[in-house]
Amino acid sequence: MNIRTDLAMEQFNEDNLPEGVKKFRRGNAFSITEIVIENDNHRASLGKGKGRYITLESDNLSRYCANYETMTRELAEELKSMLPEGEILVAGLGNRDITPDAIGPWTAEKVLATRHFKEELSENDDDFLRSLRSVSCLAGGVLGQTGVETAELIKAVCREIKPSAVVAVDALACSDTNRLGRTIQISDSGISPGSGVANSRKELSAATLGVPVIAVGIPTVVDMHTILRSLWESIPDNTPNMMVTPRDIDRLAERGSELIACGINLALQPALSFEDARGIY
Repeated sequence: MNIRTDLAMEQFNEDNLPEGVKKFRRGNAFSITEIVIENDNHRASLGKGKGRYITLESDNLSRYCANYETMTRELAEELKSMLPEGEILVAGLGNRDITPDAIGPWTAEKVLATRHFKEELSENDDDFLRSLRSVSCLAGGVLGQTGVETAELIKAVCREIKPSAVVAVDALACSDTNRLGRTIQISDSGISPGSGVANSRKELSAATLGVPVIAVGIPTVVDMHTILRSLWESIPDNTPNMMVTPRDIDRLAERGSELIACGINLALQPALSFEDARGIY
């Protein structure tokens, strides 16, 4: 059965983990599952190479809730565990004009960009501004809009500004409708944009960019064939297929991008208060 998903936790049977794969659970505001793949033995079969895959699950990411701040801080702590010291490039992947694919660009717009402060600050400027980590943000669109592969664009920017790592934010696909719009995945193994919807572009990873790539995303679509196969053992070969998205996708994309952006701001800029990190947008 061909199941399209970007989520590592949907590709491993919890009761029968293969050799070299470990699973850990934790969390407070989120139910957090971490899968650690110790080698590349599963890259060919599952598309998941060596690395950490952290999944944060909540009731619904499209609405604000009483523990929103706790959720954001928990997300920030998980991100910090993967981030090296030094300058960071935040890349928003996807098409801002197609709502289910807009989480990446909308997140990049909300992250505090500080790299230009270096040249503009004087010795008399506030110590708080001087303490901010150097961060750049990029949302370059998709191949159909620019004629340039996203990986090529990000690689060129990395060559120029030489960040310590790239945080790549993208919309994902899942196979379980219960995780649609309710899950955030963080991984330190990079990302192939569009892979979950069979539209895979060039990989963004340490191998291709020369720096660590931390991928962050929310599943916004599920393959209809996958839904049907979860209800029936088989479906006719000529059954039309499509990608299905939640009814409240506008709100999910907006609030999901806010949550991720606020988590990134807190992870990169510990001096910021929650109100400041959220108030940037």
